[in-house]
Amino acid sequence: MKNLFNTFVIFTTGIMGVFAQLPEPGFTIDEHTAIVITDPQNDFLSPDGVAWGAVGQSVQENNTIENLETIFKLAEEHNIPVFVSPHYYYEHDHVWKFEGTLEKLMHNITMFDRGDQLNVEGFEGSGADWLPRYKKYINKDRVVVTSPHKVFGSESNDLALQLRKQKIDKVILAGMSGNLCAESHMRELVENGFEVAMVGDATASAKLPGLDGDQAAQTNYKMISSKVFTTQELVSELKMHKK
Repeated sequence: MKNLFNTFVIFTTGIMGVFAQLPEPGFTIDEHTAIVITDPQNDFLSPDGVAWGAVGQSVQENNTIENLETIFKLAEEHNIPVFVSPHYYYEHDHVWKFEGTLEKLMHNITMFDRGDQLNVEGFEGSGADWLPRYKKYINKDRVVVTSPHKVFGSESNDLALQLRKQKIDKVILAGMSGNLCAESHMRELVENGFEVAMVGDATASAKLPGLDGDQAAQTNYKMISSKVFTTQELVSELKMHKK
């Protein structure tokens, strides 16, 4: 019994040592690198948005709104391509026969709602529209707005196609919400052979009783991506890269 206990202690200590020293793959920014932003939209980022009650605390704690704007500015300053992956629900999406928990919530609160693909009536200033402070960065020819993703990840839109058509194989990823769309995009891009770095404080997630989406997201960013930057670390990295 004593030998079994000693073996368990040694095994447990070894496992804890491995996790205490997770490898740092690193991430080098080059001409094949793009920035991807998920859901920089009012329903997530405006105090008037329908999800603010769930994500607002995390947005404020992470300084997400300002950090995302810094990333948009960095993209322009350093001529890094930007791809925005939005979330829209059209009328025909509301006849789905089943949804997961957060899908059902989004449908119930009319999050990201639009009439249809060709209908922009009422879109300006709606929950599905960009946060106003980002429009001057997004509404430019240099920014690619992909087709919408419908659940959380980029499997249902053309993000990977758009990236590959510009010979992009590295992605710096940020946006909303951290443990849902941003994390799902990260996972899908990694599975599709892209090298991915996250900007952890340029995301935010729902915080609900007994549930901390931001903590879950940050943990998974660290375990799955090649690098987790803070916004300020990304600023410094790009300054060095510019030299």
